[in-house]
Amino acid sequence: MSRPPFEVADLVRTAGSAFIERNRAWIRWSHIKVLLAIVRCRTAALGGHIDECVRCGHRAAISYNSCRNRHCPKCQTGARERWIQARRSELLPVPYVHVVFTLPPQLAALALQNKKVIYGLLLRASAETLLQVARNPRHLGAEIGFFSVLHTWNQKLQLHPHVHCVVPAGGLSLDHTRWIRSRPHFFLPIQVLRRVFRGKFVAGLKSAFQHDQLHLSGDLPLLAQPKIFAAWLRPLFRKDWIVYSKPPFGGPDYVLQYLGRYTHRVAISNHRLVSLAYGQVTFRWRDSAHNNEPTRMSLSLDEFLRRFLLHLLPKGFVRIRNFGFLANRRRSALLPLCFAALGTVPSQIELETSPTQESDPLWRCPQCGGPMAVIERLSAAQLQLRSPPLLVTDAA
Repeated sequence: MSRPPFEVADLVRTAGSAFIERNRAWIRWSHIKVLLAIVRCRTAALGGHIDECVRCGHRAAISYNSCRNRHCPKCQTGARERWIQARRSELLPVPYVHVVFTLPPQLAALALQNKKVIYGLLLRASAETLLQVARNPRHLGAEIGFFSVLHTWNQKLQLHPHVHCVVPAGGLSLDHTRWIRSRPHFFLPIQVLRRVFRGKFVAGLKSAFQHDQLHLSGDLPLLAQPKIFAAWLRPLFRKDWIVYSKPPFGGPDYVLQYLGRYTHRVAISNHRLVSLAYGQVTFRWRDSAHNNEPTRMSLSLDEFLRRFLLHLLPKGFVRIRNFGFLANRRRSALLPLCFAALGTVPSQIELETSPTQESDPLWRCPQCGGPMAVIERLSAAQLQLRSPPLLVTDAA
């Protein structure tokens, strides 16, 4: 993919400290840390390293280090590929289903003030919904396993919390002796998923309120009163919540590529940025209301960065989770039973092994394709010493 004309880092540099000063009312140190990381990513400020091919000896130019911040648009490609490769041996030789659970827009303000609680509840309620409905003999009667990925944005960078679940189209029988396949063009009933998801989420929300786990400030302080909170929740039961499911698709090889679209996304990629002119940022987006037709939107630089920062996750929050027979505590025992029930064995990942290989195996030699290994690490001060001296002209 070609290099984008400019990046989110360029927008942050352009806005500078003036943006922080203009937004002191809401900006926090956690926001500033992310902005600083994005600006410094792959620059001399973070130091660098020199790589050499372990096969042909080709030596690359100095590479600047990444910030490795999970909100940085430039740092997610490598992390995504490593995660996908680690998942290769866990993919079953069956079609897969993509299910999306979305929170109603009425909950956006509450979610913004209580990210850890609301996002955690969203992941948990959606997972429990799939597991419960799938175990019901009237629907599938099987134990399923799946990956869940939290996204908090829509194409316009507005707050839109939703969870993507990628699920094998079938599951292990409740006695763990055979594989039960779902119907060819149908997985689980959407109306049932909607009702169960709504009930589980609202029940979890009530429990969080009763245990004083919700922060209610700004436009929400009145909700601290139990009667008002109950009245505020009541309309949520009067409409269907959005649960979307695609028909079963592809197999393990296609799913690996499919997962890459969702696992390590940030709110906006650098390749969606079009221009920055007269203080306006223009970017591409797809209008789902009109068949995903590509179009463009322009926002002021301050508004663009404000929307970008809406999607920062709490420290330590895990946005990619495994459930069912793929849950960390159950995977080693149940996944082999799934392969056995399907009459196959997990695929093995072929790894390059070399005592000198220390760098990311995704980084390959441009000459021979061999793995590149780090042979020298350089601090920011060392890079400064290697820089050419500034030209000084004599005064006239």
